[in-house]
Amino acid sequence: MWGKDDEVRELLDALAESLSVDSMSADEASLLVDTVVDPTLAAIEEMITKEERILFPMSRETLTDDEWGEIWQESPRYGFCLVEPRDGFRPPASKEPAKTADLPHGAAVVFPTGALDFEQLRGIFGVLPVDLTFVDADDRVRFFSEGPDRVFERSKAILGRKVQHCHPPKSVHIVEEIVSSFRGGERDVAEFWIQLHGKFIHIRYFAVRDDDGAYQGTLEVTQDLTRLRELEGDRRLLQ
Repeated sequence: MWGKDDEVRELLDALAESLSVDSMSADEASLLVDTVVDPTLAAIEEMITKEERILFPMSRETLTDDEWGEIWQESPRYGFCLVEPRDGFRPPASKEPAKTADLPHGAAVVFPTGALDFEQLRGIFGVLPVDLTFVDADDRVRFFSEGPDRVFERSKAILGRKVQHCHPPKSVHIVEEIVSSFRGGERDVAEFWIQLHGKFIHIRYFAVRDDDGAYQGTLEVTQDLTRLRELEGDRRLLQ
């Protein structure tokens, strides 16, 4: 379904670009209907049919009431496809969330360069100007930070999930190549940057290793560098 969703998004983008033309002749409009509009509508109808006949029935049989409740709570942060949901469905309240930490109140995590308690750690992760996601040595997502301006939204449902299952099919091979090169010791850093909705997004992956060099996992660091790239000169006073 992820591949089908990507296909529909690409068709919708092509349709929007075609319709942005200021003027077109009757022949051009007819060609647009045949080559863009009709295929887009057909793809949307096919996607909806697969959802109604396959995806949703399987989901109803597989997911618990609590899991449906979590889906309902998490969905708005990602947005909805084509239409907003209607009022009606309200899943039962989810179970009480798991505790955020097992540390006793005031207990500290001791590092070689200092010590921090849980609330301090949580506060630091909450204000970092970067998004962090950690994948362990078994390729499972174990942690992500929740800053105020995340570049890519994350749902708690990804925790414990294989990282390969958290990416679109067309990019899974890149993820596997990065993790494989980290695990094998051929690489310690992988770096990318993209233009996204008018923003310059910098993405880096770091191999996390213990003192003996054994692979412990991969840390993804994502940052919106749009504002930083525009800085010039000096600013030495607080403003």
